Amino acid sequence: MPALIPTDHYATITWLGKTADRDATLTSVACDTVELTYEGVVGEARSGLTRSSCPRVTSQYPLGTEIRNVRQLSVLSAEELAEIAADLKLEALDPTWLGASMVLAGLPDFTHLPPSARLQADSGAVLVVDMENQPCNFVSREVERARPGHGIGFKPAAKGKRGVTAWVEHPGVLKLGDQLRLHLPGQRAWQPGR
Repeated sequence: MPALIPTDHYATITWLGKTADRDATLTSVACDTVELTYEGVVGEARSGLTRSSCPRVTSQYPLGTEIRNVRQLSVLSAEELAEIAADLKLEALDPTWLGASMVLAGLPDFTHLPPSARLQADSGAVLVVDMENQPCNFVSREVERARPGHGIGFKPAAKGKRGVTAWVEHPGVLKLGDQLRLHLPGQRAWQPGR
């Protein structure tokens, strides 16, 4: 029996981008097409099979420890971006401000997809959901720089709507308008008292 179950849920790629140099800026640049390798998006600063640990994993590793890179992509929901923008009283929230790799439309409650869910393109490319991406001050500063007076509200507005981090399980090419099929792990939720 397969461990990952194909669903009838599909997402459409509405935006693609990459950040070339994270030391220079968090912001990303829009693209029509991206190539995925096992290291991530070609030309993306987050690419690599490994990365240095960051504050998100200090409970497990000292800062700067080399670990597996499961944060190769930052994937967002078009619907959730619209909700965040409305909360911030903005017409729209530009994915470049968030350093996004991809924006998808069509999957409800996107940020809460279970870890290990797969998003598979017709090209054969497959992304694995690592976990929910937490809102951060870096993005708040970018929003503030672009729309003064609105950045301060980003973290509370984006709570539970910041999308997911993901890594490449199988390489391929992704284009605007491509459909990704959702595959879910076939397991029940964890019940520690059972």
